[in-house]
Amino acid sequence: MRATWNGATLAESDDTLVVEGNHYFPAESIRSEYFLDSDTNTTCRWEGEASYKTIRVDGQENPGAAWYYPDPEPADYAGHPREGFAGRSAFWRGVTVEP
Repeated sequence: MRATWNGATLAESDDTLVVEGNHYFPAESIRSEYFLDSDTNTTCRWEGEASYKTIRVDGQENPGAAWYYPDPEPADYAGHPREGFAGRSAFWRGVTVEP
């Protein structure tokens, strides 16, 4: 799978974990030069606290378009295992994820 935005490949991996239709990319597949830390956090009762990153490509920013769970809840939810889930990133807000 490949995640792209504004003409840049943000992440690419054949080892994504799909949870609720979102592909979570392993940390080592993320091209860190496109990501800025964000103070935004949300809480999901099933997965735990999510942290967000802003994507910046060629001077354009997409705030909070990437998220990850640094310390997800340990229990499985609806058949989605938590093993290997921590630190993986998923995308939204116009980021294209496709094979």
